[in-house]
Amino acid sequence: MHRTTLRRLASATGAITLALGLAACGDDGGDSRPAAVETARNGDVFNRADVDFATAMIPHHAQALRMALLAQDRPLPDEVRALVDQVQAAQTPEVETMTTWLTDWGKDIPATSMDHANAGHDMEDMDDMDDMDGMGGSAMPGMMSGEQMEELEGSSDADFPRLWMTMMIEHHEGAITMAKAEQADGRFPDAIALAESIAESQAAEIATMEDLLGNG
Repeated sequence: MHRTTLRRLASATGAITLALGLAACGDDGGDSRPAAVETARNGDVFNRADVDFATAMIPHHAQALRMALLAQDRPLPDEVRALVDQVQAAQTPEVETMTTWLTDWGKDIPATSMDHANAGHDMEDMDDMDDMDGMGGSAMPGMMSGEQMEELEGSSDADFPRLWMTMMIEHHEGAITMAKAEQADGRFPDAIALAESIAESQAAEIATMEDLLGNG
């Protein structure tokens, strides 16, 4: 089922793994105030808010992509299938873009649960990675716990679409919170533009999911 989509997902997640495997050579030292500006060797001008945005949003997106992967073999209504495809299509290149920024800036690339998944570990083994993605479980807004991800994976086909949308709404709301912080405090124009795009597109997806759930 959905062999073409699965092949495309495998290729996309492989690209994410390759991108996240890049080692940043710099040290994240210096002034930690959001207003402190740095200039990368490639000429990028950025501040701590830009670094924090990319560093947090990479694992946040990675978890959304895991949720999309869990949906691939499920029998879904067409409207939910379209949302799953939208998440994958939008967030895969965004992860790659933010990884490139951090590499160019000489900052560390965060490990994610997608790295762990692509290394062949199962969902139970990824509980610790979910905690790390969440910076201690709940510090990153909208992140699902390991238990919630297990609940999603173990849900019946009948229950999966509603649970997936309910969780993704919360996940998107967290991403919007992070994007608004970048819009308020960031300096790097491309990061601010991406934050605006994330806030707009994910708000639209939330509205769609609310309507499908009957909450609109």
